Amino acid sequence: MSPPLVPARLEGPIGIVGLGLIGGSLGLDLQARGMEVLALVHRQATAERARQRRLATHVSLDPAILRGCALVVLALPLDRLLAPEPALVQAIPAEAVVTDVGSVKAPVLECWTPLHPRFVAGHPMAGTAAAGVEAGQPGLFRGRPWVLTPDPPTDPAALDQVVSLAAAVEARCLVCPAAEHDRAVALISHLPVLVSAALLQGVDDAARRQGGGIPELVRALASSGFADTSRVGGGNPELGTLMARCNREALQDALAAYRRSLEQLERHLAQENWSALQEELRDCQQLRPGFL
Repeated sequence: MSPPLVPARLEGPIGIVGLGLIGGSLGLDLQARGMEVLALVHRQATAERARQRRLATHVSLDPAILRGCALVVLALPLDRLLAPEPALVQAIPAEAVVTDVGSVKAPVLECWTPLHPRFVAGHPMAGTAAAGVEAGQPGLFRGRPWVLTPDPPTDPAALDQVVSLAAAVEARCLVCPAAEHDRAVALISHLPVLVSAALLQGVDDAARRQGGGIPELVRALASSGFADTSRVGGGNPELGTLMARCNREALQDALAAYRRSLEQLERHLAQENWSALQEELRDCQQLRPGFL
């Protein structure tokens, strides 16, 4: 991983394709800093609500809105990002800088590098459980990592502009290879979604098997600890599936590592090896601050 880069002057106007959580939050923050934001959305209802929420300076369903942009942010779901509409690609000026916000980088680079000469792959590591046009909020990126994964063909001046974009919304810009990014997010972002989903399924299944009043009781007793550990598993199922599909091999490796740890804990429990279990938990207590 490279050290944080020094931002240059951010050029505008800035185009945003998609006004969900990331695109909408970006539009709010950039306008608050005096930038003109031109947004392209897919549905008329989304456009109307985005205008009401003032997520962008101008909102349109016509890709032509992007033709005057100096920088275009593709805030699209992974499936639409990896199969872009021809009209979108054609509308982006050849001289504009283009970046994305997808959570998997290697396939995005493979797709977009041939499509635009000034593409820079990026991933702002910020989010909530919310989605859609109502999800955007100011300050979402403040203090959060914004990872860039340039490859040899990446235009250095284009990279500087995306660094400036991240700096404008007070994110921490980091640079690493795409393959390393994808393996890292499989461990700390994609794996927790499936682990959390398995927790929800396991608790529900075990409670139903025990029967009686247990299913209702576990729901009544569930508190902040269960809420914290189950949050991402109860999130957007389409997003979770797309992340898994686009980062399958790295996620399989991450699941295998998690399974080994879980089996080790099961052995301690079966053998009533409380000292070993306590040692494991002590190690975890020491590990956790480094991840926060």
